[in-house]
Amino acid sequence: MNTIQIPNRLASQPSHDPQFAVPLKTGHGQVQACDPRASRALISLMDMNAVLGGAACHFGGPSALAELMSALHALVFQEARMQNKSWFDLFHIVNDIGHAENGLYALKANYQMAGLSLDKLKQFRSFDSGLTGHGEVHCFPEGVFLSNGPLGSALPQSQGVAIGEKLSEKMRTTFCVLSDGAAMEGEAKEALAAIPGLAHKGQMGPYVLIISDNNTKLSGRIDDDSFSMAPTFETLKTLGWDVLFLEKAHDLPACAEVISQAMAKARMNPTKPVAIHAKTIKGFGIKKTMESASGGHGFPLKSARELPEFISEIYSGEKYPTVFDSWIEELIALESSKGKSTDTGEKIQKGVSQAMIRAAEKGLPIVSVTSDLPGSTGVAEFRKKFPKQSIDVGIAESNMVSTAAGLSKLGFIPVVDTFAQFGVTKGALPLTMASLSEAAMIGIFSHTGFQDAADGASHQALTYLAMTGSIPHVKAYALSCSEEANALVFQAAELMAEQLASGKTPYSHLFFLGRENFPSSFGAKNYKLGQAQLISETEGKTKTLIVAAGSLLGEGVKACAELASEGIGTILVNPSILNQIDVSFYAELLQKTEGRLVTLEDHQEIGGFGQQLVHALVTAGHSLKVKTLGVKGLFGRSAYSAGELYWSHGIDSSALIKGTRHVIALR
Repeated sequence: MNTIQIPNRLASQPSHDPQFAVPLKTGHGQVQACDPRASRALISLMDMNAVLGGAACHFGGPSALAELMSALHALVFQEARMQNKSWFDLFHIVNDIGHAENGLYALKANYQMAGLSLDKLKQFRSFDSGLTGHGEVHCFPEGVFLSNGPLGSALPQSQGVAIGEKLSEKMRTTFCVLSDGAAMEGEAKEALAAIPGLAHKGQMGPYVLIISDNNTKLSGRIDDDSFSMAPTFETLKTLGWDVLFLEKAHDLPACAEVISQAMAKARMNPTKPVAIHAKTIKGFGIKKTMESASGGHGFPLKSARELPEFISEIYSGEKYPTVFDSWIEELIALESSKGKSTDTGEKIQKGVSQAMIRAAEKGLPIVSVTSDLPGSTGVAEFRKKFPKQSIDVGIAESNMVSTAAGLSKLGFIPVVDTFAQFGVTKGALPLTMASLSEAAMIGIFSHTGFQDAADGASHQALTYLAMTGSIPHVKAYALSCSEEANALVFQAAELMAEQLASGKTPYSHLFFLGRENFPSSFGAKNYKLGQAQLISETEGKTKTLIVAAGSLLGEGVKACAELASEGIGTILVNPSILNQIDVSFYAELLQKTEGRLVTLEDHQEIGGFGQQLVHALVTAGHSLKVKTLGVKGLFGRSAYSAGELYWSHGIDSSALIKGTRHVIALR
């Protein structure tokens, strides 16, 4: 079948050996492969640059893959050179493990390919770099073929690639690298069954899956926190995979041998896809991270001064390249120039845990159902205090929501939690079915909008209201501070208990919150579930109503202060609830502003709060002079802080001031 010819933007194989190399014998002779120790050192150095910028980073995952990725790329590039072709004319390499993408950045910089160098690694996760927290095609097309981030999402896409290879009769070999945690996701399980099934029917090109199995996820050991994945991997053979077990996944020659064997088998018989079950160690190379329950998922160092000892341990005490010392000196100087942080705010998450604990202590049947991120969302303190009321279903957001629905039907008050992007995408259908089953729950969905700045677009929930706000029997809220979280999450639990006890069907309450620190309070006089809060009112000429939602309320405060200094009056409101508009509340305030209204949110304009508010007011007969500020149909990217992305997308305080002046000028 003829296909539309799409220009390939991937960088071809390098014409020279890696800067930091080790010899590797293959079936075609000796080749210079990336030194896995150098990969780990480079990961550590680039992570520290990002940490000093204010970004969180990953070490354990990419460290676990250093030997496998080194062997895979050495073999692929060797064959491409032998056939005098570009590697992508023979292979596809798909990384599903998004949090390990920095390991691939390090590898490519070592090869000096795809425009990368050691200096480019120093910009990792910054606003000016294409090296985003997870691999993204729109930011780094020279190095990423399929975007990743949400675990299990790239695997089924690679399935489509292999089907395309069969249809086009090009029959390039597809490699996909998957983590054991990602294998817990529903879409990954579907692909693990479909790939061998379709291959058996002759509908797939050659396919090799590399599974990194280290029994570790972000919050701890998989079998301790959730359940063992061993039975899942034992079923691969039954499903139709040709399984090759790799015990020594940190032995570079052993990795190369089994990958070569898998490649040959897949090409010889495309009807039988090959799975390499590799026993990796998360955080390999550092004793502390190897022994840690999380495998050093995040970068474990706080100061650049710890790097010499850290990298020395990676090299087992041997002399490491002197260029790393120069980089460390730069990092120490950068750290010294920054001084101590003056941030005095706190996480909104603090209020979430306080509310859940209060509700449980009152005797309400609160049950936490998590999918690996309780420390990030704010429910960890509850789970520590009430372990018997805490369930971890593994990295499986859809299953988490559906599990909560079942608990709800038995009279429990389930609280689900994850990042907003995962909750509203993977949880959308289960949330719909839960409503249809009259099975209400509380959702704690954190890291909304650009608040997950460093992780990149795959983690940035810019459609959270559009995806959940129209589901019947669901109320969506944007929390602005810990005080609001404490009040409203507790009220939601109380209301659900009262309604269940009286035989009424309660609504689900979804609370969306940020990641960064915020003031513990923005000065609201009271908090009532389902009601907007008046934050401030200043006198001045041409007063304007400003409604700033959730994480952007602080930008509203800054804008109102600046406008007040210019003699422009404002009324600042935190909407709190996003999908049920109290028209009378806003109409009363609009009388004071002669209909002038500006809305601000960290959400796409399409389907956002501003759109809903304006629609409700206009259909109720109110005349407006309005400006809605939201994201204009674009993806985000990585940045050290959300503020950089707010500025870039025109949703910060300066944009709000400009928008206010715009509505004032309207006649």
